[in-house]
Amino acid sequence: MTEETTTKKDCINKKSSMLAYGVIQITATVVSAISLAAIALGVCSIKQESKVFNGCVEETIATGRSNAEAVRFCNGGN
Repeated sequence: MTEETTTKKDCINKKSSMLAYGVIQITATVVSAISLAAIALGVCSIKQESKVFNGCVEETIATGRSNAEAVRFCNGGN
């Protein structure tokens, strides 16, 4: 009889640990997916900001300034 109770306790402990492992694995996957989504959104905003900056530089160069002056102007310089 003691062998049966020992075997049942071992199975319950193994099931509990496997369940905990599964929950931790799923949680880690969800956190990873959220992090990747946040990174993707950050890259999109950088891309749009780059387009605006390049447009500013092109417009400033069209007014007759040099490349260096245009970049300085678009970065907030005078």
